[in-house]
Amino acid sequence: MDWLGSISVFVQVAETRSFTEAGRVLGVSSSAVGKSIARLEARLDTRLFHRSTRSITLTAEGAGFLERCRRIITEADAAEFELCAASSAPRGRLRISLPQVHGLVMPVLVDFMQRYPQIELDIDLSDRMVEVVEEGFDAVVRTGNPKDSRLMARQLGQFSMVLVGTPGYFREYGVPQSPEELAAHTCLRHVFHQTGKLEPWPLRREVDEPDVVLPTRLVSSSIEAVDHVVRRGLGIACLPDFMVREAVARGELQRVLDDHLDHCSTFWVLWPSSRHAAAKLRVFIDHLCANLLPDTRGR
Repeated sequence: MDWLGSISVFVQVAETRSFTEAGRVLGVSSSAVGKSIARLEARLDTRLFHRSTRSITLTAEGAGFLERCRRIITEADAAEFELCAASSAPRGRLRISLPQVHGLVMPVLVDFMQRYPQIELDIDLSDRMVEVVEEGFDAVVRTGNPKDSRLMARQLGQFSMVLVGTPGYFREYGVPQSPEELAAHTCLRHVFHQTGKLEPWPLRREVDEPDVVLPTRLVSSSIEAVDHVVRRGLGIACLPDFMVREAVARGELQRVLDDHLDHCSTFWVLWPSSRHAAAKLRVFIDHLCANLLPDTRGR
């Protein structure tokens, strides 16, 4: 029996609480997963899971075994990293999830593929909050403060949301001097795909001050669609500064109400703690840290 392979199957079942989901992540059938667990339990002469028609939970012995297995996998990954670093280029498949901002992430990924031709990327470009461990991702890039204790994290950089429009739009409709004046303008809004809620504009206001009414002409779940429309002079949009920085520098877009905005967010790369030493993952994380938003960390 493949001892290390059985341990990997066991850890995946323990983290997903499902033979079917573990099989999907590992690329095998749920029957194969079940047989692997049965062989492992027979070898150990210990029951690792409580099974019912609705759920799978760890026994006390299984919970203790899980922590040791995670350490074993970590050591195996560390050994792989050392050998690969010494003898050959990193290789293998990486399943990653990144936010749907193609202009920011795709040049970095293309450069990574050129540097590491033996690494295969399986990319999920979306704004949904994926379940990193349960869905079998090697790494994800997300904003906000990391909260999952099962994940390791490194900061990639920071960004701010800014209000922009074209000079032509502002010549025709005027430049707003206060948030209240946005009520007389056309606003282009981003909506969160999962919830259907509009992304709020980070306008600074007093505690008891009412929200500014934003007349909306466009709502889109794609922030890049909003960016496309605002560049056509059809309204004002709230976009990440990295998305519009070059257009602002060229004079194609103009920032407004900077003194009335209060926003700073951080991109993080997150990965399961049991996989932190894999060579292919280590070079990917290092590449992101060096190239995604290299001049904004800790600003």
